[in-house]
Amino acid sequence: MTSSQHSHSLTLYHAMSAQFNAQLQSLPDPPGTRPPLSAYSRPVGTSFLLHSGLSVGAWALGYATGRAEAKDWLWPSGMVANAWLQGVVIPAAKADIPISAAWAELGWRQKLVLTGATAWGLRLFYRIASRALRRGKDDPRYEEAKTSDPHFWRNALLTQYLPEATIQTLITLPFTAPFRVGRECLGYDAPWTGIDNLAVGLLSAGLTLEVMADAQVERHKRLGDHGLVRNGVWSIVRHPNYLADALVHLSFPLLLLPTPAFHPILFLGPIANYFFLRFIGGDKENEATQEKRYAEKDDLKLAELKTYQRTKNSFWPGVSELANVWTWVIIGSGGAGVVLERIARAYAAPRVL
Repeated sequence: MTSSQHSHSLTLYHAMSAQFNAQLQSLPDPPGTRPPLSAYSRPVGTSFLLHSGLSVGAWALGYATGRAEAKDWLWPSGMVANAWLQGVVIPAAKADIPISAAWAELGWRQKLVLTGATAWGLRLFYRIASRALRRGKDDPRYEEAKTSDPHFWRNALLTQYLPEATIQTLITLPFTAPFRVGRECLGYDAPWTGIDNLAVGLLSAGLTLEVMADAQVERHKRLGDHGLVRNGVWSIVRHPNYLADALVHLSFPLLLLPTPAFHPILFLGPIANYFFLRFIGGDKENEATQEKRYAEKDDLKLAELKTYQRTKNSFWPGVSELANVWTWVIIGSGGAGVVLERIARAYAAPRVL
C-alpha cells in the first residue's frame, strides 16, 4: 500500500468513526435501572377501567339485541383502542402536542409493537364481524348457552363479560404499559439483536398464519363445506389461528426487552393470552361445542373431528410437523418479515444500529 493510499484509508476510517460516534451521542442515555413494579399501576388501572366499562356496554348492547357475540367484537377492537389511547392519545393530551408528535416520540421498537398489535386486532375484528354478518344470528356457542341457562343474561355479566375484561387488561400489558412508563426514554433505541429478529419473525409468522388459516377456511366453504378443513396450515395443528395468536403476543415483550420501559411483568400478557386460548375461550370451548353440534347435525364432520383429534395436536405442532411443507411456509414467512423489517428500519430508523 502506498503512503497516499494509507493516508486515504486513515481519513476514511476517521470519518466513519466520527459518524458512528455522532450517532451514538445523539441517542438519549439509557436509565440506570428498570422502572419499579409500582410504576405499572397507572397504565394497568387505566386498562381495567376501559375494558370493564366497554364490557358493561357490550353486555347491555347484547342484552338489548339478544346477541351475546357483541363481546367477541369487543375483544380485538377494545384492545387496539386501549393501545392507541395509552400509546399516543393520553401522552399527546398530557403534553399538549399533536397526536403525530406523540407518535414521533416513540422508538422504533415501540412503533413495531403498536403497529403489530393494530394489525392483529384489525384482522381479528374483520374476521369476527364478517362471520357474524354472514351468519345473521348469534354465535352457536351463545345460542346454546342462552337455551340451557334461563338466567343467562343475569349471570353473564359476572361470569363472562367482566372476567374477560380482567384478562384483556393483562393481555394488553405489553402494548399499553411501556408507553406510559419511562416515556422520557422512548427515543432510546438500543442496538438491534438476534432477539429482536426473533420477535419480528414470530410477529410476521403469526400474522401470516392467521391470514392463511382464514383464507383456507373461506375457500373450503366456497367449495361446498364438506367435512373439516384438514389441509394447508390446518395440517400443522387443529387450531392454527390460536397458535398464530400466541406467536403474535409473545413477540411484543420480546421486542421491548432492550428498552428502558421493559419489566418481566410484561410477559404476563402472552401468558394470559395463552391461558385464555387453551383453557377458557379457545380450543377447549370450541371443540366441545363442535362435538355437540356435529353429533346433532353432521356425522361426517364428527367422524373427521375424532380422527383429527387422534392424529394432530391441538395447539403446538408435533416434531413430525417438521416434515410438513406448510410448517416451512410459515417459518419462511417469519424470515421474510425479518428481511422486510430490516429494509424498513434502514429507511425509517437508521439510528437503530
